Amino acid sequence: MTRFKKIVNLLVFVPLGILLIVLSVANRQSVTLALNPFRPQDGVLSLTAPFFLFLILALILGMVIGSAVTWWTQGRYRKQARIEAREAVRWQGEADRQKNGSPAGTANVPAIRP
Repeated sequence: MTRFKKIVNLLVFVPLGILLIVLSVANRQSVTLALNPFRPQDGVLSLTAPFFLFLILALILGMVIGSAVTWWTQGRYRKQARIEAREAVRWQGEADRQKNGSPAGTANVPAIRP
């Protein structure tokens, strides 16, 4: 499984990295990102930077938002796993007590004799 994962990573991330480098080299010109849609010429709410910087920042922002959404939606599964782990530890302790001959709930039960 690990070898397959490495191969998939190479087949996906190497071409994406090459594509990002090619786009960065091809888009070095400065552009202005206007954050005021009503007055785009307003210099206070605008950024001027090379275009590849905006591309990379958009990629990073998309990865962060996607990771946060995935983490948020999987919260119920993490909660269920914590509950089941606690229950497994509790049952393991109960099994260990049973194995050692000191049952917790049967100390006051009288023995049945035929």
